[in-house]
Amino acid sequence: MKHFYLLFLLVAFISCKNDEGIEQITNPEDYNSFLSSSNKKSFTRALSEIEFWSKRLRADSSGVGDLGPLANAYTLLFETTGEVSYLLSAEIILQKANSVAASNKDFYTRSLAQNYITQHRFKEARYILEKSFKGISNKRATQLLLFDVYLELGEYNNANIVLGKLKNTNDYNYLIRLAKWNDHNGNLDAAIRNLEAAKKIAESRKSSILQIWTYTNLADYYGHAGRINESYELYIKTLQLQSDHAYAKKQIAWIVYSYEKNTKETIRILDSIMINYNAPNYSLFKAEVLDYSGATSEANNLKKKFITVVEDNNYGDMYNSYLIEYYSEINPKKALEIAEKEITNRATPEIYALLAFAQFKVGDKEKALHTITNFVAGKTFDPKALYFSQLIYNVTNEKEKVSILASYLKEASFELGPLLFEKIN
Repeated sequence: MKHFYLLFLLVAFISCKNDEGIEQITNPEDYNSFLSSSNKKSFTRALSEIEFWSKRLRADSSGVGDLGPLANAYTLLFETTGEVSYLLSAEIILQKANSVAASNKDFYTRSLAQNYITQHRFKEARYILEKSFKGISNKRATQLLLFDVYLELGEYNNANIVLGKLKNTNDYNYLIRLAKWNDHNGNLDAAIRNLEAAKKIAESRKSSILQIWTYTNLADYYGHAGRINESYELYIKTLQLQSDHAYAKKQIAWIVYSYEKNTKETIRILDSIMINYNAPNYSLFKAEVLDYSGATSEANNLKKKFITVVEDNNYGDMYNSYLIEYYSEINPKKALEIAEKEITNRATPEIYALLAFAQFKVGDKEKALHTITNFVAGKTFDPKALYFSQLIYNVTNEKEKVSILASYLKEASFELGPLLFEKIN
């Protein structure tokens, strides 16, 4: 009997490995039901809400009480489809509501600021929030969004000051900001602890909106910490709450690709998502997987498609980071132009790392090293920024720094993905 038990354990262990000996975490049976092209519940609900609230509006569109829900419906439509036109429609409606509201004007200001944040128009968001804060407003709600904006802009001192004023460890909204701050400072364990505390609050309230947000963000942190099993489980729990959640499915695809190295299954998942969800960066993800599997021509076609979609539509600055990386390889001068523009939008260490990469690609290695030394080194723990730093240290003969970063990058192999990690090696 003892020998049988040992044999059972051995078979169970082997069955959890794929053909390459990599631990098998995902199981298609867990998520197949969520991949159907007819799975469009959020899209259908958003369309229904748009029809309902549109009918309630008076002909002059001044029914301000109906404008907020209408804008929310368009925002949901954007989140469900990735089509930027819906986000821009929500912006127009919120601007109208903000201009005609006699009361609760700060509510519409915050909603408009959130819209600007999604569009990466962070300075505009900061302007209207700071202006609103000085007037009659819900100070705490406004400060929560100001923290988000300051963090996105790289104004870390302002973000820290605001966070100190918000302190309340029983408040869900404070905890998720504190987790963001911990993550920014490289304290991943603290970020996880605070988001786990927020998760308990979200579950105690039985709020699917809060649960979905918390599950997906905590799953991301678990992934950063190498806790891939727990990460996967939370993405599945997200889909059980919202079966057409594109991001959760994309992140499962990332686990299948980056951890399990199963490119065929990754493509299958991505193809199922992209039937109904058309955010341009999903094409880049698929292109990376194809590159890794050797389908270079097909990958290049998808990269060209990404460029066409982003540049021919009204995405503004939403995909500048992706554009800088893409053009650095084929048109470094254009990459540098975009990077310099993006620095004026948000002077974060991560954007400076992209600027340094573009500077290196146009042949200005010394300027790239100056950028890394003064604006990136010691200021971020982002793996991609560390990769750019290592690359530039390598070409400028800063060998000791290359070795130090190598250990960090090895630990971040899951986040970086196998294609980039091969380049690093």
